[in-house]
Amino acid sequence: MPPSRPARTTAPAPGDALRVIGLMSGTSYDAIEAAAADLALHGDTLHLRPLGHLSVPYPDDLRNLIAATLPPATTTARDVCALDTGIGHAFADAAERARHELCADAADLVASHGQTLYHWVEDGTVRGTLQLGQPAWIAERTGLPVVSDLRSRDVAAGGQGAPLVSMTDALLLRALPGTPAALNLGGIANITVVAPDTAPLAFDTGPANALLDAAVHHFTGGAARYDRDGRRAAAGRTDPDLLRRLLADPYYRRPAPKTTGKEHFHLPYLRRALDAAPGLDAHDVLATLTRLTAVTVGDACRAHRVTELIVSGGGTRNPTLMRMLAEELPGVPLRPSDALGLPAMAKEALAFAVLGFLTFHGLPGTVPTSTGARRAALLGSITPGRTPLRTPAPAPRPPRVLRIAT
Repeated sequence: MPPSRPARTTAPAPGDALRVIGLMSGTSYDAIEAAAADLALHGDTLHLRPLGHLSVPYPDDLRNLIAATLPPATTTARDVCALDTGIGHAFADAAERARHELCADAADLVASHGQTLYHWVEDGTVRGTLQLGQPAWIAERTGLPVVSDLRSRDVAAGGQGAPLVSMTDALLLRALPGTPAALNLGGIANITVVAPDTAPLAFDTGPANALLDAAVHHFTGGAARYDRDGRRAAAGRTDPDLLRRLLADPYYRRPAPKTTGKEHFHLPYLRRALDAAPGLDAHDVLATLTRLTAVTVGDACRAHRVTELIVSGGGTRNPTLMRMLAEELPGVPLRPSDALGLPAMAKEALAFAVLGFLTFHGLPGTVPTSTGARRAALLGSITPGRTPLRTPAPAPRPPRVLRIAT
């Protein structure tokens, strides 16, 4: 457990470390990931010391309501309000656990991504984005200020609002040789590429667990939610016709930066593909969907001449997916983000802790070449805690490099 320290009673001075809790729930919506870190900015270097992480499953009734509300389902304003409150309470519980268990009851700030309910994309342009989880519940429960709604400002600046982990990825990868890339395998797979003398590029490559989870739920009648350890896919074989049909999706041919989500890759989408290939064995379908992720990631890496891939997210726990990725990228080393000091299962939560820290210091949290925005935007809204809001003086310049202390 990190050393305890008294609660802050004055505004942080430039260069002071802040203890930040990052909260994240991705498109798989199975749990809230919480991570804590001490962060300090010295010159152009952002220093991060991870303090630990924990995973808090959603209560079954709340998870079921999320599932029943996500696209392509229809919903009501009452359900949206109930979700905003219910998710806010769940995030508040996770934040309070992190404050106690990871921060020795002393933290300065919470950065909450919330739960994405809808990412509105038309003809490749993001029109809006909606993350639920009312931050007032987090502030009331923890007493801490909360940075939230981190995607909307980038969308307002003409960006995709995603992938926001690209800021942390870019800061981390700059220290590596060649053309390294960071891959996160959540419901959707996203990649950040940092080539020499080139601005970082980031985009969603396509589905990772989104279609896999939908298929498992479908074929098991809801008895299972995901392909544990990739066993079902490992028992099947890739169907070339189904793979070809899935790869014909126009999304894969769109130029980066681009973003997608479960509003596109969902069970009805998969059913339409399966209707054209009736009678396929369930294990073969899962093997094909796993190969789809590997192929689309591999295509993205080859297109940008990636020399090393740093991998994180829930998909890293799927050995079948990781094997297929290695097959698609022979000669490209695959390393977990743990090797660089960022736990693979907590990287996104830590990335949002970084974004909260930057917002608190008046610094932008986006890379325009990664989200497609007109400019780098200062992200989010701040909900005060129980005491008057005390922010540090704006930092003179943004960081260029991320250093992780162990």
